Amino acid sequence: MITGVIGVTIWTEHLDPMFHFYNDILRLPLHSRHDDFIAFELGEIRFNIGVHDQVKGPSQDSFRFMPHLGVDDIFTEHQRLESMGVEFIRPPEQEHWGGWIATLKDPDGNILQLLQLP
Repeated sequence: MITGVIGVTIWTEHLDPMFHFYNDILRLPLHSRHDDFIAFELGEIRFNIGVHDQVKGPSQDSFRFMPHLGVDDIFTEHQRLESMGVEFIRPPEQEHWGGWIATLKDPDGNILQLLQLP
């Protein structure tokens, strides 16, 4: 029986810019770092970035997998990240169900969303 999601991995060809983005800019809490794999710890979930020999260049299907990263204050986080050069494709907007979403890109062009629950 499946009991939940315990981790996700985004594969890349270029680990260093991805590490800088997720560690230094997004400030995800680092769990471990190796030459070809980095793990961040988000509560009970491991958010991983790894090098994979089948991944070349930027994401060609960047909307296929879209992690949602929880935030307490989406406006402050949006402003902080935008001032650091993060590319947003959707500024903070309130959804019909009451939460707020802002959509951004990582260095490989993967799409992420900041999510502030109502």
